[in-house]
Amino acid sequence: MTTPDISVIIGAYNAMPYLTKTLTSVVEQSIGRDRIEIITVNDGSTDGTGEELERFAAEYPGLFQVFHQENSGGPSAPRNKGLDHARGRFVFFLDADDYLGEEALERMLAMAEKNKTDVVLGKMVGVNGRGAPASMFLRNQPRTDVFSSRVYWALNPLKLIRRELIERHELRFPLGYKTCEDQLFTAMLYLKADGISVVADYDCLYIVKRDDGGNITTTTHGADSRIRVLELMVDLIEEHVPAGPDRDGLMNRHLSIDMFHALIHLARESDPELQKKNYEQLAALLERSYPDSLKARVNAITRLRCELIQRGMLQDSIELEEVDREHRSTGVQPGILVDGDRAYTLLPFFRDPERGVPDEIYDVTKALPDRHRLDSVTVDGSVLKMTGHAYLRRVPQDGASTELVLRERGSKAEHRFPTTATATPDLGADKEDGGKYRYPTAGFSAEIDLAKAVDGSRLPDGLWDVLVAVRVQDVVKEIRFGHRRLPAVQSAPRTYVVSDGEENFAAALYYTHPYSNLTLDIGENMHKIADKLHVDGARWSSSVPSRLEVSGSWKLAAVPVSALGVRLQSDGGKAVTLPVTPRGDNGFTANVPVSGLAPGTWSVSLWLPSQRGRAWSMPVAPQPGLKSTRWYRRGLPRYAVPAKHSELVLRIGRVSIVKAGANRLRALRNG
Repeated sequence: MTTPDISVIIGAYNAMPYLTKTLTSVVEQSIGRDRIEIITVNDGSTDGTGEELERFAAEYPGLFQVFHQENSGGPSAPRNKGLDHARGRFVFFLDADDYLGEEALERMLAMAEKNKTDVVLGKMVGVNGRGAPASMFLRNQPRTDVFSSRVYWALNPLKLIRRELIERHELRFPLGYKTCEDQLFTAMLYLKADGISVVADYDCLYIVKRDDGGNITTTTHGADSRIRVLELMVDLIEEHVPAGPDRDGLMNRHLSIDMFHALIHLARESDPELQKKNYEQLAALLERSYPDSLKARVNAITRLRCELIQRGMLQDSIELEEVDREHRSTGVQPGILVDGDRAYTLLPFFRDPERGVPDEIYDVTKALPDRHRLDSVTVDGSVLKMTGHAYLRRVPQDGASTELVLRERGSKAEHRFPTTATATPDLGADKEDGGKYRYPTAGFSAEIDLAKAVDGSRLPDGLWDVLVAVRVQDVVKEIRFGHRRLPAVQSAPRTYVVSDGEENFAAALYYTHPYSNLTLDIGENMHKIADKLHVDGARWSSSVPSRLEVSGSWKLAAVPVSALGVRLQSDGGKAVTLPVTPRGDNGFTANVPVSGLAPGTWSVSLWLPSQRGRAWSMPVAPQPGLKSTRWYRRGLPRYAVPAKHSELVLRIGRVSIVKAGANRLRALRNG
């Protein structure tokens, strides 16, 4: 029996009518049915789920395995049963109310095989108002790990997983939990995986919020089980990850999400004794597993939650969750106060003398939210011109200013340039933050003369990353600039030949990969001028046999055409440069008379003077159709013939009259 590439495992409990779309999305996968098997487990359904599974199995013989069992009370047992019967090289867990994009399995499998990774996350999309993890899907990640990416913030098992990894570590889903049970399984996969991939350029998985509210995370209430899983996850991390930044990174996820969810349910708890018990459990957890390094890493609201729990302020914790629920429902987040060189988020109890919560709990100076956009950028002559906007969200804009920063990537040398403020009356009027905050003067324009940028001299060679520094009072945030831009901004690299009045130098605008930020390449570090010059052809003039007609083009955003020429250089060191004539937007022609050249061999190239006596030289390639030519100078015959060479080289000489006469007589006799 052929081993399938992928075993799709679907546990189903009362999943109608969503199940039909789920199963259809699997059988219609572009990878083909011959490369998959579908293992379904009916977990004691009472709504026709079992019958629908059998209907699909009958319609697609040999593709499905269908198992029926008594209700187990959660997703773990059905998933484990599916694993026990899986034969595929990979497994994919799919919930019975979700569905796949048509190419999902094909794309994820290709990513795993190309990069030899054990786990592949496919981009998730929420349906019917359901939230979906997003931060790990900003871009494709061919090969990453749990510590250098955001994948750990998606701890569901709805992923492509190499089955050998699961079996080698004898992994199964823990029983006895209705929610969060998948975290233990998925976390171990991440920690043991030999590489993790992310497919972010295709909508792979659609996760559905059911109209009947039947999603298990919605129907499972109470903080008790969530705190139990949180404690298990903390134990797992502390067992497998040494103390330090890596551990703090994983713990950050659990405090920011899982402790938050536990507090939501704790605030709704009607039994005061159970509520107090759960609150004390959280306090005990923080007492042992919340070092100062983690405290500095979590965001402000998580830090405040932890502070209140550690102080035993149960009612204040409940009040905080009520305020936060209002913020999330309205989309309006609290404002930010700038006080000198620090910034604080205005969450409940800030500078409340009765609570006495320290200012540092609210400090967001190093995590200020921002918004920015590049509207235009070009090099005009020698002047870099740029427009856009940048601001700090939810921060009063009184006295705000911006600077443009150019920072050389290797040396870290930097130069700062003033900008001119421009009006942006509509910024903040959109749905973000409910239109509560406005930013009417966040726009800017900047002009930097690259030929005089540094104390009157040109900007030195290097890769100059572009940043915008936004200042409010003594708080300054530097923003790597360019990855958010208007659609009209050209994304392809643009290379310019810039003149400082005496010499030419290269400047290129391009966007980095994979982050797509703007960088200025001065001095051809990555973008060569010669690569942008091209000769289309060379031929002898039909009217003047001693004139070589050269045509070509350039792929430069700007070039001093008056300085561009065709150069002929002899083997004796003599050189002649002839100017070109522009043709259209980016083409040229040049008429090159060779009648006055001394006998010898002459190479032909495009020539553009650069700096310090040097030039960009682009040899003209041999022209297969170019033959020899003859002309008369002062009554004597001369010739030019292409020499066999890796570039176009002309051999020029005088025709011997005696030899020419003998050849003529020989031709007459033979004729």
